[in-house]
Amino acid sequence: MRTFLRQDDRSGRHIVSFPGFCDVHVHFREPGFSYKETILSGSRAAARGGYTDVCAMPNLNPVPDTPAHLAQEEALIREAREVCRVHPYGALTMGEKGQQPADLAGMADRVIAFSDDGKGVQSESMMRSLMEEAHRLGKIVTAHCEDESLLRGGYIHDGEYARLHGHRGICSESEWGPIARDVRMAKETGCAYHVCHVSCRESVDIIRKARAEGADVTCETGPHYLLMNDMDLQEDGRFRMNPPIRSKADQEALIEGLLDGTIGMIATDHAPHSAEEKSRGLSGSAFGIVGLETAFPVLYTGLVKKGILSLEALIDKMTRAPRERFSIPQPDGDFCEWDLDAEYEIDPAAFLSMGKATPFAGWKVFGRCLRTVCGGKDSWRAAEAEETL
Repeated sequence: MRTFLRQDDRSGRHIVSFPGFCDVHVHFREPGFSYKETILSGSRAAARGGYTDVCAMPNLNPVPDTPAHLAQEEALIREAREVCRVHPYGALTMGEKGQQPADLAGMADRVIAFSDDGKGVQSESMMRSLMEEAHRLGKIVTAHCEDESLLRGGYIHDGEYARLHGHRGICSESEWGPIARDVRMAKETGCAYHVCHVSCRESVDIIRKARAEGADVTCETGPHYLLMNDMDLQEDGRFRMNPPIRSKADQEALIEGLLDGTIGMIATDHAPHSAEEKSRGLSGSAFGIVGLETAFPVLYTGLVKKGILSLEALIDKMTRAPRERFSIPQPDGDFCEWDLDAEYEIDPAAFLSMGKATPFAGWKVFGRCLRTVCGGKDSWRAAEAEETL
């Protein structure tokens, strides 16, 4: 793996080279929802954010639940392969409906892992059988953990902001309850199990305990959960995501889990929607925000520059850790170069992603990606790169 190097260019600015980033949780919306994002537009956004490998979730149309359905996504991925390597997930259940197992065996050698992301598998017996099959196939089960019986129409965290502003809340147990169930079954079946976008302190505690007991369990969280809490919310659809941004205590527990290794990696859950779908406020907008173009700058500014996390640790959680867990190689020729002194305001209108909804709009951050090289070719090169490199 290419180690990151520091150098000063002629202007004295701080230019740094990192291995290409890896995001194990993105939504590129093709096939089926190309008005939100395409694999090509998503790949371009990834390259601009320093990513050379991303893993695309299967909530598509058709859902990649059989080899034939998966082939439609693979054809679109091939068209964008020179920009960024996109690794598809296979669905756990047919249509992500939780009723019948997907053709895991038929897809196993063509997918990075299995997930019904966007929906939790509600049946314990179904999840157990899926874990047993995934274990037999040597694949990871990657779970969106959500007990639908506990949602009760909620759409933001069931906390102080919801009470002050009259919103319906989503309780934390809707997340940590299924995690506790699945961790127990992962230990019983031997399945490799990965938890998507953990957001609350109870989830961190459960996963920490399971790992200490030797369970093959890992997890991720997103930049917005680490850098914000529910009192940072605004009456705008760009603050609506699932799971929701939770309390200050949850935010602190996530940072603690990041520091002690319970949370091994950071993923964006890049989930673009149309402007209209995100224009209906907190109560009516679609769940999901974009994050590939802002992840490193907000984390570098909010964690590294404040002395909370070392730069080395941040890069590890965006490169080595996700690649090691999901067996994604790090080619020696892949890297991204950043100007760490560049200070600017996040402007969604400038995103390459078709999605513009981000809770970080207007934030002043440090760190601009000057160049990303994937497969030996420039997949992103900023105009500023000509002046600084």
